[in-house]
Amino acid sequence: MSIKGCFGVAVVCAWFALGHTAAFAQQVGSAAASAGAVEASGDAGEFRSLDQDVQSLKEEVLALNRDLFLLEEELLFPANSQVAFFISMDVGEYFELDSVNLKIDGKEVANYLYTDREFGALLRGGVHRVHMGNLKVGDHELVAVFTGHGPNAREYRRGATMNFNKGIGAKYVELEITDRVSKQQPEFAIKEWE
Repeated sequence: MSIKGCFGVAVVCAWFALGHTAAFAQQVGSAAASAGAVEASGDAGEFRSLDQDVQSLKEEVLALNRDLFLLEEELLFPANSQVAFFISMDVGEYFELDSVNLKIDGKEVANYLYTDREFGALLRGGVHRVHMGNLKVGDHELVAVFTGHGPNAREYRRGATMNFNKGIGAKYVELEITDRVSKQQPEFAIKEWE
């Protein structure tokens, strides 16, 4: 499917979702007006039925929104050209991460600044998807620059480079920060997920 065709499908889906959202808003508005009339008449059974209808409409809108999000991601990042980069940490005694900068083939694709909370999540075993994009098939160069605080709270800036081949199908790359106890400093490794 061409880019124009994918864009057309996305526009139709967005138009469809907006139409359903507008219809939902009208139904909620009429439900609220009906709820006022029901309260005046004192018929609690009708009010519960109306409430259930509103709840089911909300669930339908959420399901539609989820389907639209999945379709959008599938159109923007097709599996044959998709590439994703993840950050992980192990231990973290010798390095406190502040930011990561990623360049692919000399072009900056991501620059992420970490909060204390995000850094804590990485220390507890979390993995952060720092970038997701599309790459053509072939050889590429990844340059990752990590900045933060090293031993004795001194400023630390370190880079890691990797050449990789993007084949047909999705490609996942992990940038792992580990402690090298023998040298008492951090080590930055880049590895591909199989």
